[in-house]
Amino acid sequence: MSLIATAVNVRLKSVLIATDFSEASVKPLRHALAIARHYGAKFYLAHVVSSSGFTPVGPEAATAATEAGWRHVQQLEDDLAESGRLAGLYHEVIVLQGDVWKELENVVRQEQVGLMVVGTHGRRGLGKVLFGSVAEQIFRHADCPVLTVGPGSFQEPPVESSSLVWPFLFATDFGEASLHALPYAISFANHFGVKLVLLHVISPDGPSDGSNWHISGDLVQMREDARIASLRRLQELVAQNTELAVKPEFVVEFGSPSKTILQVAESFQVDAIIMGLHRSAQIGMASHAPWTTAYEVVRGASCPVLTVRN
Repeated sequence: MSLIATAVNVRLKSVLIATDFSEASVKPLRHALAIARHYGAKFYLAHVVSSSGFTPVGPEAATAATEAGWRHVQQLEDDLAESGRLAGLYHEVIVLQGDVWKELENVVRQEQVGLMVVGTHGRRGLGKVLFGSVAEQIFRHADCPVLTVGPGSFQEPPVESSSLVWPFLFATDFGEASLHALPYAISFANHFGVKLVLLHVISPDGPSDGSNWHISGDLVQMREDARIASLRRLQELVAQNTELAVKPEFVVEFGSPSKTILQVAESFQVDAIIMGLHRSAQIGMASHAPWTTAYEVVRGASCPVLTVRN
């Protein structure tokens, strides 16, 4: 597979956020609205009443909960309109009943949603996200890019700023998933006219080619050789993208991938982290899978994290 990626022209035509009306959904809602307005995209505000909790008590309770959901959504819509946040924004409110993720997945596919926005409760992990296991399903399995906005993210969306000055961070392990996400990173950096920082983290156990630091040779020299080789690969990723609005920066670090990504994000004060996410082969066991680097970054980031699934 070629390491060289060509930027795509990402034009978001629709943005969806699913809300449970909790305090944790307020910040993601602001980000979703700001992005939809910036791109002139249609804005979907969705609420799904889970059918699982009403099976023992009968359909009447589920119907009552759905009616209450409509009242809450319409009140939220009225509040947003009164505040001016919906002014000139083409939007639609949706209330559904059933399996939450399946209903949202249907909306994403039927409406060809370009971006989903989800909130988390942060450092306690994705077991305590806005929708519990549902948010994890969105994160792992949504066909469109997902923007996760945690409690440590900015209160006001950067896209509402008159001029974005802080860079975006693209973290890559040179795998298929990250290569699939790279064109999106380039496109968004170009669109907003910000620097793209490309980061590769080499594990203390050895470089990504599987070799071991301690087999033979001088450790210092081996690490330096690995660093230079990784820098070269990062440069190759954007070698053909002369249209980059701002000269990119390339960073290679040694350490734990998730911790190092967060540290580099803090040091550059980035406005967003962009990562590729591998397609899960065990959809039904998503909530029991071990944390991946992407999970750790999402739950610890102090800025929004955009994940693109291959």
